[in-house]
Amino acid sequence: MQITANDIVLRPRFQLELSEEKNALLERFETGEKNSIITKRLDDHLFIKFNKKETNFWTPQLHLEINEIDHQNSKLYGLFGPNPTLWTFFMFLHFGVATLFIILGIWAYVSARLDKPYFLQIGLMVFLVFIWIALYIFGRLGKKKGRPQMVLLHRYMMETLLDKKVQTTAST
Repeated sequence: MQITANDIVLRPRFQLELSEEKNALLERFETGEKNSIITKRLDDHLFIKFNKKETNFWTPQLHLEINEIDHQNSKLYGLFGPNPTLWTFFMFLHFGVATLFIILGIWAYVSARLDKPYFLQIGLMVFLVFIWIALYIFGRLGKKKGRPQMVLLHRYMMETLLDKKVQTTAST
């Protein structure tokens, strides 16, 4: 099974339709832990991640949400992503670069309207574009480095589901 439908996606998502009751699935994940993988449950949400010894800066985690369709069928929503702290930091950097870009754009516009030089602002805006590209490439490299662990998390999830018949839908 291919984990992602689109290689540009930084946080791949998927859906599985399961012919089993929601609570039985949740209990199976709670009792099916391995030494290197930890599962935490919060209501209908499962957070599957590696223990501290197995983690590095790019170690992914798998967030699952299991919803009940009817008494005998459930739908599982999965999301692979980095550590939430790392993701928040990356989003902070992206929003910071975007905010500075907008501020410099306004400053350049005002300078141009006042017939003052605005080459510095344009140069800094170009520099911010390069920073954004570097952040994107850095994120892609991190995803590539974390991919083997992502495959292990996916395999663990599928083994825990005990090879039940599932219908997979990948989405972005």
